[in-house]
Amino acid sequence: MSGSDRRVALVTGAGRGIGRGTAERLARDGFTVIVADRSAELAATATAAVTEAGGRAEPLVVDVTDRAAVRAAIEDVVGRHGRLDAVVNNAMWVLYKPLTDFDEQEIDGMFAVGLKALFWTMQAAVEPMRAQGGGSIVNMSSPAATRGLPGTSLYSAVKGAVTALTRQASQELGPLGIRVNAVVPGAVPTEGARAVVDDEGYEIRKKMSPLGRLGTPDDIAAGIAWLISDDSRFVTGHTLAVDGGLLSL
Repeated sequence: MSGSDRRVALVTGAGRGIGRGTAERLARDGFTVIVADRSAELAATATAAVTEAGGRAEPLVVDVTDRAAVRAAIEDVVGRHGRLDAVVNNAMWVLYKPLTDFDEQEIDGMFAVGLKALFWTMQAAVEPMRAQGGGSIVNMSSPAATRGLPGTSLYSAVKGAVTALTRQASQELGPLGIRVNAVVPGAVPTEGARAVVDDEGYEIRKKMSPLGRLGTPDDIAAGIAWLISDDSRFVTGHTLAVDGGLLSL
């Protein structure tokens, strides 16, 4: 195993949106960022943007629902860099529709990307993080975990499970020096989110925000970066709302 003093962070779903914003922010913070996405094109484009801005990044094409593929990918990262300091579980598939309309394939698919993948990345990250004395895992929750809206039953169920898993894992992994937290992003009109929320929906969300604006990927990335940083070294099991005050309503 090779070694390096430069911290390494893996971000899933990093090809666009909040994931890409997080990759860019962590690179600015001095991490070597593993830009993980199922799309080779998106992973390559995001990696190029990071490197062109002076950061260090590597593309990783991986299906996060495949346990063996995730384990092999993380073993390869650790084998080349000698460490893994942070994992950001950002990948998600979002589908809104009436509760009675979901079929088994849709339910299995959303739970696979949104929840099972967290188990696969955390399982694979525990040993290298434990061996190096610690690490930080950040999961992506949602306001939908605690606030019900029409059409979001499956998404709410997944994000509620993510929040519960974050709390539990923080207790189980804390003795190993591994912190586990979650971020609740507010309304951020990314490419993926616009597939389920139209302009009218975002205008409503903007009016609901006490700050009077929508969020940006950089806004959410800043919260993630803090949870990964040493400034939050005594924070674990926490769900950080980066939502412009939405949850305070």
